[in-house]
Amino acid sequence: MSKGNELKPRIGLFGRRNVGKSTLVNFLTGQQIAIVSDTAGTTTDPVRKSMEIGGIGPVVLIDTAGIDDEGELGKQRVEKSMAALAEVDLALLLYTEGAYGEQEETVERWCTEHGTPMLKVKTKAEPIDKEQLIEQIKKALPESAYRGRSLLGDVVSQGDTVVLVTPIDSSAPEGRMILPQVQVLRDLMDIHAQALFCQPQELPSTLAALKAAPALVVTDSQAFKQVAAIVPEAVPLTSFSVVLARQKGLFKRYLEGSRKIGDLKDDDRVLLLESCTHNVTCEDIGRVKLPALLQKATGKRLRCEVIGGQSPLPQDLSQYALVIQCGGCVITRQQVKARLLPALEASVPVSNYGLALAWCNGIFERATKIFQQ
Repeated sequence: MSKGNELKPRIGLFGRRNVGKSTLVNFLTGQQIAIVSDTAGTTTDPVRKSMEIGGIGPVVLIDTAGIDDEGELGKQRVEKSMAALAEVDLALLLYTEGAYGEQEETVERWCTEHGTPMLKVKTKAEPIDKEQLIEQIKKALPESAYRGRSLLGDVVSQGDTVVLVTPIDSSAPEGRMILPQVQVLRDLMDIHAQALFCQPQELPSTLAALKAAPALVVTDSQAFKQVAAIVPEAVPLTSFSVVLARQKGLFKRYLEGSRKIGDLKDDDRVLLLESCTHNVTCEDIGRVKLPALLQKATGKRLRCEVIGGQSPLPQDLSQYALVIQCGGCVITRQQVKARLLPALEASVPVSNYGLALAWCNGIFERATKIFQQ
């Protein structure tokens, strides 16, 4: 599947002011993309530019502000650079002769602690060999960053029939399918399985028309309860959101965190993270449906908050009893991990929209069984 801009592997350029980060971006892309100046601190916010690397495909280069910036604004720029470090699949650490000190060691230490691959690039001493650097990047960039595993290839085989239940309500996009549904459909096509689409009310007739039971039913999480009542217990059932949660990683953490929902108490704060920016409706999953279901299922008075897009997280996440991440269909696996890292470091349980909805509807074990066998 060709990837959208959001799903390309990310390669970040880090280093002090005026070390040549923007110059290297222009050099690698062969275009005057980033502003280059002898004035230190020309780059303020991270700048992103796509390019193609043979054998890998499209990637995103992230040009960041200097890690030695000064002053109040400089401190904020450094913080943004370090935040960008958390989302990259490969870090290029630029430095000059005789200038490798505390700032560079901070970046190197962060990469070591978080398992992020890093390449050191010495600048301004002698001309950089572009082909040699590209080859080093290709060797250092994890294959998992650009060659994702099949969503369902380990549970569905060629020729299997899979029923995809896709409700159409006011929150559904006009005239198109939502991205997780498209991704699952494409994956089934790659497997050479047969996919059948229907809405919840059409599910009984769809199942009745099949000569044999489907290998799997995948539903929109919002229709979990209705669909579970229709699909026989012997037929595996899960949701698009659960499928994506497994692909994006942290699935074991999600399973552990979802089981903590039953431990929530009155006035506990729950933080919901949405990766995309969309128009909010009265049927919005993160702002309306999921908070209501959580309160109903737990019987507790909960304080639910939502942060959309890539807006900054609260500095103190220990004040939350649970963090719930959306499916993350528009961001990379590394970005999902980076988004949840502060919560994990604060020992706050994390869950996922689909898994939380499954728990609230009393079918958590059934919705995850096929992926735990």
